[in-house]
Amino acid sequence: MAKLRNLQRFAPFVWAIICWAHLNATAEKLPNMLVILVDDLGYADLSSYGATDLQTPNIDSLVQSGLRWDRFYANCPVCSPTRAALLSGRYPDLVGVPGVIRTHARDNWGYLDPKATLLPQMLRKAGYHTALVGKWHLGLESPNTPTERGFDFFHGFLGDMMDDYYHHRRHGQHYMRRNKEPIHPEGHATDLFTHWASEYILDQANTETPFFLYLAYNAPHTPIQPPDAWYQRVKAREPGITDRRAKLVALIEHLDAGIGEVVDTLKQSGQLENTLIIFTSDNGGQLNVGAQCGSHRGGKQDMYEGGIIVPACAAWPGVIAPGSRTDQLSMTMDIFPTLCEVAGIPVTHTIEGESFLGLMKGDRLPHRTRDMIWVRREGNMRYQGRDYYAFRRGDWKLVQNSPFEPYSLYNLQQDPMETTDVSQKNQSIQRMLTRALMDHVQEAGFISWQGPGE
Repeated sequence: MAKLRNLQRFAPFVWAIICWAHLNATAEKLPNMLVILVDDLGYADLSSYGATDLQTPNIDSLVQSGLRWDRFYANCPVCSPTRAALLSGRYPDLVGVPGVIRTHARDNWGYLDPKATLLPQMLRKAGYHTALVGKWHLGLESPNTPTERGFDFFHGFLGDMMDDYYHHRRHGQHYMRRNKEPIHPEGHATDLFTHWASEYILDQANTETPFFLYLAYNAPHTPIQPPDAWYQRVKAREPGITDRRAKLVALIEHLDAGIGEVVDTLKQSGQLENTLIIFTSDNGGQLNVGAQCGSHRGGKQDMYEGGIIVPACAAWPGVIAPGSRTDQLSMTMDIFPTLCEVAGIPVTHTIEGESFLGLMKGDRLPHRTRDMIWVRREGNMRYQGRDYYAFRRGDWKLVQNSPFEPYSLYNLQQDPMETTDVSQKNQSIQRMLTRALMDHVQEAGFISWQGPGE
């Protein structure tokens, strides 16, 4: 037993030596990078994150083979802003995307800043071939289309949600593209994106160029439309499950199978061992379609934890220790500086994202308090074109879940479900956080979210 304890003491040092040897062996060969972003996945809608009525073996395998986050935050409780943060490394309102970019101008609340430097532009400096397969949602026309903003290759959907997973339209508009060319593929969107991603990976296996593939699935966003065979399988397997929940479970399991196929393509083509994979969701799950956000209040659209805390993991053979787990606070925008650091590209312009490469390598990181800001601008009669916010510093969180309600203050350590507003008892803390948030609002005010001439 004493010998075993001595071996356990040295395990971190042994892993550090293995990582050092691997990084030096591959120093001349940059790793491929695969970022998988899914749409509206609730924190507790993976079996590895506590779900008992669904099976996600492929995503669970990624979680188990690398680093799992317990506290990974999307940059917004809805789609476009989080995607802008991922690709810019910045708070989304600082690159012109405080809200959702939509087909109709009267209900459009963002315009990606033409001056923003995006991740594919950075990675191209290191010789990466850059590709986006799936959902873009940061612009429907020039100059804000993927191949005009740094991607060498695009195969996917320009818009937001699809009105139908098989017909691929939004408000009757056709947004499927291969680079700039309209295409009319047949099949379920999840299957199409899986096939296109696998096809791209196989093509890259024949080159010496490292690739960055951003694979952005529409699933499990509404409409909750799984292939019927997947739905029937869930209904037969899970006695007592509601039809509503069964449809969402089936859509997630179908998505999981697609991700498994993509990872298997990496493996079969001999590229998995030199590929960094990051998986996460753009925001929390949509409660009214059956999503589960775990022991958190709220869901998609909410500034409460359920709307912004999301499952996340990173896997990188030989670098990230299997079975790693962290409760360090990270955000979607941190992916930008992390991948730049992996590629050896210095970030010389201003960003708010912070690299978590050291965390992935198992380094001991100093404890620090990090400010975290969330904003969303939205229309309809609930929001009326206004912003609402959340601000976190340490365990304190300031929340405004509607533009028309006052701020509430919560201590997440003492009250993780955000049930008790303690602002009256902690007025000095509320003033401090409000002032810091106001500074951010003033900075963001210089950035247009309507674009030129609007």
